[in-house]
Amino acid sequence: MESKGNPLFVLTGCTAVGKTEVALSWAESRNAEIVSCDSLLFYRHLDVGTAKPTASERVRVPHHLIDIRLPSEQVDIGEYVEMAIQTVEEIWGRGRNVLVTGGSGFYLKAFFEPVVDSVLVSPETRAKVLQIDQEAGLEGMLKALKKIDPNCEEEIDTKNPRRVVKALERCLETGESVRTLKTRFQNQRNPLIDSKKNLVVLKREKSDLNVRIEKRVFEMLDNGLIDEVERLKEFGFESNPSAVNAIGYRETLEYLSGRYDRDTLIERIATNTRRLAKKQRTWFRTQLPDGKRVDLTNTELFDIDSLFN
Repeated sequence: MESKGNPLFVLTGCTAVGKTEVALSWAESRNAEIVSCDSLLFYRHLDVGTAKPTASERVRVPHHLIDIRLPSEQVDIGEYVEMAIQTVEEIWGRGRNVLVTGGSGFYLKAFFEPVVDSVLVSPETRAKVLQIDQEAGLEGMLKALKKIDPNCEEEIDTKNPRRVVKALERCLETGESVRTLKTRFQNQRNPLIDSKKNLVVLKREKSDLNVRIEKRVFEMLDNGLIDEVERLKEFGFESNPSAVNAIGYRETLEYLSGRYDRDTLIERIATNTRRLAKKQRTWFRTQLPDGKRVDLTNTELFDIDSLFN
C-alpha cells in the first residue's frame, strides 16, 4: 500500500536522554499516537527495568506495540515490520499523526530502509550448507558459492564465514547471484520506507547524560527491579535471549545468583548503560539519515513547538 503522502515523525536518542516526556508532550499537542520501536517494550511485565511508559502516560497518549508478547516469546524483525505497517496505516486512517519513538537501532532502521530478507531459506538448504561447512570449511563453502556466482568476491567479505554462509544459503535457495539478491533486497518497498520522514535525534552533554543514567539506576531499584526480575523468572523470561540479556536484567540475575552485592549491581548497571549510550550515539550518527539534532542539556532553551520544525 502507498503512504498516500502521510508523514512519519520519528523521535529517537540514546537511553535516558529524555525521549518519553518529549514524545508525550509533542504527541498531545499534535493529535498523534505513539508507535514504539523499543525492542524491550514488546514484552509484558518488563516494566521497571525498561522504564516503560506508565499506565497514566499511556492514558495521555495512545501507545502501540507495547506489551504484545509474553516475556518468554521473542519478536523478530519481520513480525515487527508487519505489525508496524498495520499500526501506522490504522492511525493514519483515523486522521491522526504517527510519532515513532524508541532507541532500538535495527527496529528504528525499518522505517528508513529494508531490513527483512524476502528470501526464505529452507531447512534443507541450511542443512546442505552446514554439511559443506563441516566437511570442507570456509574454502569448501566458497567453492560452492563460486559455482553459482563466480563474481561473489566483489560483493561480500569472503574471509567472513558468517557472511559466506548467508550468501551461500540464499544463492543455493534461489540460484541467483549475490548482486542480484542484494539489489532486490535494497529495492524492497513498503509504506514505512516510502513515507516522508521527519527525524529528530535527542542528545545531551555526556556529563548530563551520565547523571541521568545514575539517577535512573537508583530509581529502578527503588521501584522494585529486583522483585520484577524474580517474578519474570516465573514467567520463563530466561528462555528469551532478548529479554534476559538486556541491561538491568542480566546484572540483576547475576546479583540474585549471589555473584556480587547491591553496590556492585548498581555500578554494573550504570557502567553498562553508559556503554550502551555510547554505542547508540555512534549508531545514530552513522546508520540514520541526516535529521535534526536537539540538545536537551539546557532544557530552558527547548521549545516543544519547534521540535520537528
